[in-house]
Amino acid sequence: MSLLQLNEISVHDGATQLIAPVSLTLEPGVPLIILGETGSGKSLLAQAVMGTLPQGLTARGRITLGKDALDPAQPARFRALWGRRIAVLPQEPWLSLDPLMRAAPQIAETHHLVRGLTRSDAAAQAQKDLAALDLAAVGQRYPHELSGGMAQRVAIAAARAGGARIVIADEPTKGLDAARRDDVARLLLDALGRDGGLAVITHDLALAQMIGGQIIIMREGKVVEAGQTSAVFAAPTATYTRDLIAADPAHWPARSTLSMPVPGLAPAAPVVAAKGLSLSRGGQRLIEDLDIAVHPGRVLGITGPSGCGKSSLGDVLLGLLAPDAGAVTRAPGLPRTALQKLYQDPVAAFPPRRALGMTLADVAALHGARAQDIPAQMERLRLDPALLNRLPGAVSGGELQRLALLRVMLARPAFIFADEPTSRLDPITQREVITLLRKVATEDGVAVVLVSHDMALIDKTADRVVRLGLGGQEQAPVLQDAFAG
Repeated sequence: MSLLQLNEISVHDGATQLIAPVSLTLEPGVPLIILGETGSGKSLLAQAVMGTLPQGLTARGRITLGKDALDPAQPARFRALWGRRIAVLPQEPWLSLDPLMRAAPQIAETHHLVRGLTRSDAAAQAQKDLAALDLAAVGQRYPHELSGGMAQRVAIAAARAGGARIVIADEPTKGLDAARRDDVARLLLDALGRDGGLAVITHDLALAQMIGGQIIIMREGKVVEAGQTSAVFAAPTATYTRDLIAADPAHWPARSTLSMPVPGLAPAAPVVAAKGLSLSRGGQRLIEDLDIAVHPGRVLGITGPSGCGKSSLGDVLLGLLAPDAGAVTRAPGLPRTALQKLYQDPVAAFPPRRALGMTLADVAALHGARAQDIPAQMERLRLDPALLNRLPGAVSGGELQRLALLRVMLARPAFIFADEPTSRLDPITQREVITLLRKVATEDGVAVVLVSHDMALIDKTADRVVRLGLGGQEQAPVLQDAFAG
């Protein structure tokens, strides 16, 4: 018997159809990949299955969970199944974790309340879960004390703790480096076993290939291709699927020689420079004796595994965090607002209950920008002016990240620290955002530091590269000229 069947499931906003009818089957031991660009409807489909659609949206069709038939138009009936028979690993780990609870107790609570373990057994099992994810040392940390990769792994442990046979993982590897991504894939596949059900919503092509099984490709609320994952990647039939695969950073062309440093020509003075920089967090040495300089019109790439100190290094360069040793210098005469941060999570850049246009107008007024700068920048970033009337939650991730870049540009920056700005975006949208960020550097003379776990992306984008290792000892920080080969 199949674990889960969807028959003609569609999602509607009043009379507007957001997702065309989808039918699929989840078989025991055969994972299902739902792949597509930002805003394609992947997460809405999962929410329809779980009965957690946002207010105002409705689902139609028929869901069969084992022997039980469920009406997606009556989502209240689904609540009794959460955690016990079907669980979701949400795509924003910090939003799924209780900010007032430490990591281990959050996992133990699910073992106790959902699975019925005694409190002592639940606590012991939670510690085992963390150890299996290489997180034994973080059990007593709060979510805000965890890196993005750590928080995601804690969320995975919490989602699995209830013993649900079916797990829907919504973008489970966003923000993770390749090694951690592979660890998560193995963890999910191990949890699947022979009789479990796993549906993975992702835009990560490497993850999709590693998980395997069956795949559906979605675009604009419709399934454009379906089949065995390996077969679809080997010979995609839909034009969109071919475009999606081609947009992976591994397939990007090499950087233009026009951006190469000219031999014998001294570069402009750096906007931000650090010398002899050392940094520790939580008693762990992350960076040791690092010298770097970020020049106008150039992109400095920073890469390395989760928790190696990439974001902390950015906070030091921005003046938000003091280093243990070393000195940071910034170009004289720069106002503090000339140093800007583009966040990994664009949702964090906007008040959730204010129209985007109001927030951007406030930013423009604060920094003395002209009112006409907003539509001009929106045209440059290929953004529809109608988006200004929407709330942040009503636009796609790719649109919101471009709006976050617009917000930064209104401050007239001389330096931008872009912290994993595309880790939550599909390959096509990711390529667009990185191209725009590169243009900001070259056309506006802005010094850019670009952080990414994706080494292919960094190698194809940055002029110079800093590669960090964990603990500062396994791999010393390396500064290399990306054009040196």
